[in-house]
Amino acid sequence: MTHTHFDQVARDTGDDPFGAAARAHFEAWMARDPLTPFGLGKRPALINVDLQRRYTDTGSFGTAYPGHPEQFTAINALASALRGLGLPVVWTYVAYRPDGSDCGLWGRRSTSPTAIHTVTEDHPHAELDPRLDMDRARDLVLRKRMASAFFETHLPSYLRLAGVDSVIVTGGATSGCVRQTAVDAMSSGLPVTVPLECVADREPGPHYANLYDMATKYADIRPAADVLSYLAHLKDQK
Repeated sequence: MTHTHFDQVARDTGDDPFGAAARAHFEAWMARDPLTPFGLGKRPALINVDLQRRYTDTGSFGTAYPGHPEQFTAINALASALRGLGLPVVWTYVAYRPDGSDCGLWGRRSTSPTAIHTVTEDHPHAELDPRLDMDRARDLVLRKRMASAFFETHLPSYLRLAGVDSVIVTGGATSGCVRQTAVDAMSSGLPVTVPLECVADREPGPHYANLYDMATKYADIRPAADVLSYLAHLKDQK
C-alpha cells in the first residue's frame, strides 16, 4: 500500500495548529504502518453512519460539515460492490420522538433550537442525503439514538444472521459515531476497515486525531480504492 494518497485528502488545516499537528501525526503513523492489519473477510458488510442532511447538507444547515470531494462517489461505489456480492449494506440515521424523551443524556447537553434531541423522523435533518445511491427495497435503513450503530439496535443480530465476518464503516462524524461504531464492531469480534475518503468531521483536528486513534487500536484505515479492489477480488473468486 502506498501512502502518497494521504497528500490528496481534501482537509485544509490552514491556521489550525491542532489540525495540522493531528494530520501530520496521523500521516506519519500511516507511512510506517507498523501493525498487522485486521483485514476484511469473505463476507464484509458496509455500515454507512449518519449520512443525513443534518451533517451533510452544508448549503442548508449550519450543523453540516464538508467531507472529501469523492466521499459520496466512493460510498456509492462501495454500496454497489457489496450488493453485487449479495452482502449487507446498512444506512443509519439519528432521529427521536417529538418530545426528545428518547434522546437520553444527549438531550440535556443543549437547549439550542438545533440540538440533537430536536431531530424527529419528519425533520429535514433526519433525511438521508439525496446524493446517496440507496436501494431501499434491499438495504437496511436503521434508526439509532446514540453514537454507535450497535447500541440498542438490532444490527448485531442482523449481521450475525447474514453471516458477516467483518465491516466497512463510512460516514460521520469521524470523532463520534464513526469511531464508536468501529469500537463496538471490533469489540464484538468484527474486523473493521474505514475507507479514508469516506469519513468526515466538523474540524480537521478531531478528524485526524481519531483516524490516528482508530488506526492504532480499532480499525484498518485504507484508501477507498484499496477497499474496492479487495471487493472486486472477492467477486472474481465467486
